Amino acid sequence: MQSILELRHLKTLIALREAGNLLRAASLLNVTQSALSHQLKQLEDHHGTQLFERKSIPVRFTPAGERLLKLADTVLPQVAETERDLVRLAQGVAGQLRIAVECHTCFDWLMPAMDVFRGRWPEVELDIVSGFQADPVGLLYEHKADVAIVAEIDTDETVDYHALFRFEIVALVAHDHPLADKEFLVAEDFIGDTLITYPVPDDMLDVVRQVLKPAGVKVERRTTELTVAMLQLVASKRGIATLPVWAAQNYLNRDYVKAKRITADGLTGRLYAACLPEVSEKPYLADFVTTTRESCYLNLDSVELL
Repeated sequence: MQSILELRHLKTLIALREAGNLLRAASLLNVTQSALSHQLKQLEDHHGTQLFERKSIPVRFTPAGERLLKLADTVLPQVAETERDLVRLAQGVAGQLRIAVECHTCFDWLMPAMDVFRGRWPEVELDIVSGFQADPVGLLYEHKADVAIVAEIDTDETVDYHALFRFEIVALVAHDHPLADKEFLVAEDFIGDTLITYPVPDDMLDVVRQVLKPAGVKVERRTTELTVAMLQLVASKRGIATLPVWAAQNYLNRDYVKAKRITADGLTGRLYAACLPEVSEKPYLADFVTTTRESCYLNLDSVELL
């Protein structure tokens, strides 16, 4: 029997195992769910056996599927390592990635992603530019950073933007706050209250830029560098904070505060990796972007790929 098994099939099965269902696996692989289903069905038909149980949540693999996963776990890391070795032999990869961020909560996901990247590219010097940066893109032009993590694309900048992911931002209130029982908050709900934030300019806050400013709402702000201090102020009814779901999840799990959606459709933030064109050409930059996207999508709450 002629085999139709290809590396893409093995990658699909790994993605399905890691993502837990077809929809998330398709997003991880940047294909449609129908295309992914067709690929798997074709593989099953060729081998005359089912690879996984369609209705199981999370997905459960059959013995045949588990056998292919075992092959994938052996082969794919070797293929990836060989591909990186070929790049090293052809181009050399000694270099550095100094990362600047404009988002305090970026450190929650950036450090784990960097750990994965270091394992793949140990010869690339990886570092975070110390401290919060109000203008990380400016550091690219000054050659003080190689990658800037930013929330918006500025078409006036002569840099390349690599999409990372989007995420939901929620409002956090005390359990006995007057807004605690509302289904979701709108701009007018913030009037008369204090917005507790990190010490950043107004235009760097998604809730101000996307919700409050368009509605003509101005609120008093109180700032703190620490997330735990922010949540303590919220729990004491000193104001309202807005954070990505992943940054607040540990506090929500402990029922420390309540999370409310912002607007009926939810407030969405986005993140991009910006770099100068010459950095985009580095072979390890694309792998850094891929590693970050996959790591965050699989491990953070309320994250979707851009």
